[in-house]
Amino acid sequence: MNTTPSATRPHYLILDGLRGVAALLVICYHIFEGFATSPLDQKFNHGYLAVDFFFLLSGFVVGYAYDARLRSGSMTTREFLLRRFVRLHPMVVLAAVVGLVAFLAVGCERWDGTTTPLGMVLLATLMTALMIPAAPSTGVDVRGNGELFSLNGPAWSLFFEYVGNVIYVFALRHLSTRWLRVVVVLLGLGVAGWTLGPLSDGGSIGVGWTMADGGLWGGLLRMTFSFSFGLLLVRNFKAWSGCRHSFLLCSLALVVLLSMPRIGGAERVWLNGLYELLCVAVLFPLIVLAGASGEVERGGHKVCSLLGELSYPLYIIHYPLMYVFYRWVWNGGYDFEQAWPVALAVVAGSIALAWAAYRLYDLPLRTRLSERLKHRRAKE
Repeated sequence: MNTTPSATRPHYLILDGLRGVAALLVICYHIFEGFATSPLDQKFNHGYLAVDFFFLLSGFVVGYAYDARLRSGSMTTREFLLRRFVRLHPMVVLAAVVGLVAFLAVGCERWDGTTTPLGMVLLATLMTALMIPAAPSTGVDVRGNGELFSLNGPAWSLFFEYVGNVIYVFALRHLSTRWLRVVVVLLGLGVAGWTLGPLSDGGSIGVGWTMADGGLWGGLLRMTFSFSFGLLLVRNFKAWSGCRHSFLLCSLALVVLLSMPRIGGAERVWLNGLYELLCVAVLFPLIVLAGASGEVERGGHKVCSLLGELSYPLYIIHYPLMYVFYRWVWNGGYDFEQAWPVALAVVAGSIALAWAAYRLYDLPLRTRLSERLKHRRAKE
């Protein structure tokens, strides 16, 4: 297995690396989003499926790390929730601040050219930092495009990650493997119905970033399916033998799957829906199993560790830079051939910002908070 020894349990290092690869692919998807008029002509089209991969990984990793401890009573529900809060929330707060700075940099201008009052911008910042979603067409929808968190769009998936952790600790972890399998099948049928039905807005599972058109319920369905599936995978996991070059092959598979152009066009949208269902229900689980079964080869430890460290900061903090980039592209009327040097600088800047945020802010703060939790538990 691709594990590294620790004082507690082995660690799936290749899965960390794959999470970092998926985060980089999300950035590529968002870069090309600035030059597309619709999913039909976007060159890097399926990057949003990385979110489903993240949810699947979360279910697998959370189940692996906490199932036994919660079952044995060595960890309480309260302690689990505090640990997850410490793991996730410092970067949520920093990303909200970065989103505020980026929005101020463009003069608090909405997508329609109007200006949002500063008071509403500050309120939206507070709501983003507290993970309180905004309804479309309200004052705190400061960009005017209906995002749950309009100062930092990708925070929507963190909102559902929080929900997933709550559902896990109060419900999913108590289910037997047999009943968990039933839940996964039922949720899978729900996702299929959503994706192939009239609610999907054209054969796509890319839902959850807005409350509009039932998006909140679609996002909840999307998250609970992949998270529960990940939990089911780890409960039944047995390492495959002969998994060589797993990190490289799984990374290439993610690149191919997430960069795939739109399938079926405007006439046969159901084909695209089938493709996305194939990814989230079959191919992504196979990638996770292959990654968990593989060996970290020579020189791969540092790469996977670095990608794992950067994955979450990179994902949650990069999008405010994209807002500024989009404004520059659209106001200047640039195509990709003209804008690629700036696009490359945005990618490099996002990586540098994520690294600095991790090293100078996230890691020290989480270490301090974790030590306080240990000290409090020792006193109790």
